[in-house]
Amino acid sequence: MQRAKIPTYERIAIDLANRIYNGDFKVGEKIYGRSTLASDYKVSPETVRRAIKILEDVEIVRSTKGSGIIIASRENAYKYISRFTNLASIKDLQKEMNALISERRKLDDQLFEVLSRILDYSGQLRHTNPLAPIEVEILPNCIHIGKTISEVKFWQNTGGTVIGIKRRGELIISPGPYAIIQEGDVLLVIGNEKTYDRVIHFLNEE
Repeated sequence: MQRAKIPTYERIAIDLANRIYNGDFKVGEKIYGRSTLASDYKVSPETVRRAIKILEDVEIVRSTKGSGIIIASRENAYKYISRFTNLASIKDLQKEMNALISERRKLDDQLFEVLSRILDYSGQLRHTNPLAPIEVEILPNCIHIGKTISEVKFWQNTGGTVIGIKRRGELIISPGPYAIIQEGDVLLVIGNEKTYDRVIHFLNEE
């Protein structure tokens, strides 16, 4: 649901009205000057002036030269904040955010599952389809760790082309010649019927 954005000065007015209603400021009490409020809310004095003007207009506070800002009415503060009961509270917004995060995680999981199924299926067919990638894991003792695909002359030495890398649960598509080979990577390689054996031999060189 789309919500109208409340101006900063009005949000400050609402917050001050809430503090008055909650008893943080008592009727008849003098509250901080505009410069102090501006510092507290990290806004300009003009923004605070506009917020105080709203509260004056609805007779929550009164402001006079030399006397500062005086709390006038807790009842009016309640009436004012009641006008905004249709606005989502912070907790409501947090719930909405958490729901969206949860939904995104579900979509990510579903996407990863589909990709895994595609790759698993491709792996089963690699002997019949030259365009289906083979998967080869980079073991800790591989001498090519820390080097780029271009540096090790991967295609020249194996006849295979790296079209993807599975790394820590993520799939990197078309990594390019400057991708660095890391321990635990699973390279997705396409080539002819001899490519698999060449890749295995190449990656296990000492």
